Amino acid sequence: MKSYKWFFMILILVFWGCTRTQSQEMPDSAIQENLAKATFAGGCYWCMEAAFEKLDGPVDVISGYAEGEGADGKVEAIQVTYNARVISYPELLDYYWRQFDPTDEGGSFHDRGPEYESYIFYHTDRQQALAKKSKQNLDRAGIFEKPLVTRIVKFSKFIPVEESEQDFYRKNPERYHSYRQASGRDAFLKKYWGTLSPKQYQRPADDDIRNQLTELQFRVTRQNGTEPAFHNEYNANEKTGIYVDLVSGEPLFSSTHKYESGTGWPSFTRPLDPRYISRKIDQSLVFETRVEIRSKMGNSHLGHVFTDGPAPTYMRYCMNSAALRFILKEDMDAAGYGHLMWLFKLD
Repeated sequence: MKSYKWFFMILILVFWGCTRTQSQEMPDSAIQENLAKATFAGGCYWCMEAAFEKLDGPVDVISGYAEGEGADGKVEAIQVTYNARVISYPELLDYYWRQFDPTDEGGSFHDRGPEYESYIFYHTDRQQALAKKSKQNLDRAGIFEKPLVTRIVKFSKFIPVEESEQDFYRKNPERYHSYRQASGRDAFLKKYWGTLSPKQYQRPADDDIRNQLTELQFRVTRQNGTEPAFHNEYNANEKTGIYVDLVSGEPLFSSTHKYESGTGWPSFTRPLDPRYISRKIDQSLVFETRVEIRSKMGNSHLGHVFTDGPAPTYMRYCMNSAALRFILKEDMDAAGYGHLMWLFKLD
């Protein structure tokens, strides 16, 4: 009986959580499974490839041409191979809309013509439904002055470009950055989505962090700890607002994506903006490889993401309240987050 007792105690500790993690950068062969493809067109494939290669979750991003609906049917596009255990298709769509001008009909910035028009090429019926819903939500949010013109069509063919054109932003950085800045893309994205800048969301010095945080907050955010289930600040919080990183203030999650998971920790179906989080392999548990979630600027340990959440993402971002600060919707403008009010227009 004693051996069974110890066995169940170990299982409880394993599945309850872990006070320390051993993380490494994505990707990792231990979690390379459930791979899927997504194909997007948003103007210059150099720019789209560079953007998606900076995102955690994709394991391969290729520049090429997909068949669109223009005169010759050839559209500059990228094909993303991603790990569905790490990032969901709806999250890729969220990120996609933040990379170009979806209201530009007849081209993309200073690149004109059908070859540069925007498309979502769906590979499955589910991708089609999710893409349509995502586009409807973005239109409803009213972020842009003009309606979205991005087409959603069934994927048929993708032809990679020659190797010299792949990873162009790495091979020819001066030419790439000069082209990108001159095109007007960066100015447009900054106007509508802001910039991801360390100057905007700064992490204090380590000594200041230690003095500002409680013992539990420090253990969770700086030592990869886990707070007690159910007995934490935001698990049962049903108020409307956003959750920001306790250390840096960067916006992480919205109440519009929060749900009751029954696990005892605040859970979300997706991040507020994929740019503000990083995903790392966590192999600290003997029986399971997990994906750890950290804040991009604050480098705070937030929690883990699992694939047992509800539709449409089927993801459960299981976070620690001790790593977050909640800002009520009515206080967001005064706190400097008024530009995110569009979140509350979404389904």
